[in-house]
Amino acid sequence: MAESEYEIDLGNLLAFDRHHQFVSPSSSREEVAKKAIEQGTKLVQTIADALFALPSREDRDGPIVELPAPSTKLPREKPIPRPTPPTTWEKFAQKKGIQHKNKEKLVFDDVTESWKRRYGYDRVNDDNDLPIIEAKATDEVGKDPFAERRKEKKGKVDKQEKNRLHNLKQANKVGALPSHIQLAATSLPITGTQSMPKKISKDELQHVAGMASTATASGGKFDKKLPGEKAPKHEKKYRKFLPAVEGSGMGALEKQQNENVLNKLMSKHSHEILNVQKAVDMYNVKSDKKRKGGGGGGQQKKQWGQSSSSSKLKPNAKPFKKTSHKSPYKGKSK
Repeated sequence: MAESEYEIDLGNLLAFDRHHQFVSPSSSREEVAKKAIEQGTKLVQTIADALFALPSREDRDGPIVELPAPSTKLPREKPIPRPTPPTTWEKFAQKKGIQHKNKEKLVFDDVTESWKRRYGYDRVNDDNDLPIIEAKATDEVGKDPFAERRKEKKGKVDKQEKNRLHNLKQANKVGALPSHIQLAATSLPITGTQSMPKKISKDELQHVAGMASTATASGGKFDKKLPGEKAPKHEKKYRKFLPAVEGSGMGALEKQQNENVLNKLMSKHSHEILNVQKAVDMYNVKSDKKRKGGGGGGQQKKQWGQSSSSSKLKPNAKPFKKTSHKSPYKGKSK
């Protein structure tokens, strides 16, 4: 096919053939791919020949040519961004005739005698580099000048952030938000699904706000409330206690509570509530400690130790059964 039959747009590095037709759809996929590669190779070679035909100038990296203006209008995926409205400062500067001048990034610092940045970290005339601040006649006694400077700096930062948000609101009214903010506002969920994030309801917002307000050591008791903020709802039941001061009906309430406890202990399934074996073991341990801590001769301690195993309570023994102990002095004459 002759070179003149190709349409070439060097501005977009584009070439195409309007008269080319692929083989019939009944052909195999491999054959169609082979034909497409062959045709694409011819088009790329045509673009390369047209580029080398343009006037060029020599450079150490090779010949350089200047591309002509594009002749093919390619469609855009996104609409053309609207012009951003001027900010408050830009309006003021335009009214007063103030022109923007680019300042040098590095400035000589007289305090440290070195070149530093004009803005940002380790900047020139940084308050952290000043060991002493000269007092003025208007300064109040007892005030920290370093704290005053930090407070003034924080106020400037807050004011700048307020102005930035105001400019974004004005740009949003005309639909001229920056691209990165539009992307963040319309981004898909992190899970990668194609579904848009669900709109949060008022109840869900109140639930999250309640959780955040009670996520402190005091449970939000001593935190400052926002204007219009309601107290979080207590979904669980409150524990009820008897009043500390005696009044009418106090005796009946206390009697009722004691009866409930006794009924649980005396019921048929009381062994599931009270661990009898553990109670018996605790009683035996206390009895042994009392015997070991008491006075007496060595022979009496030995005899008590021999009979201690028989005198221990057992959970299966009858509670009122009397145990007899033989006296070690029986049958001996005084």
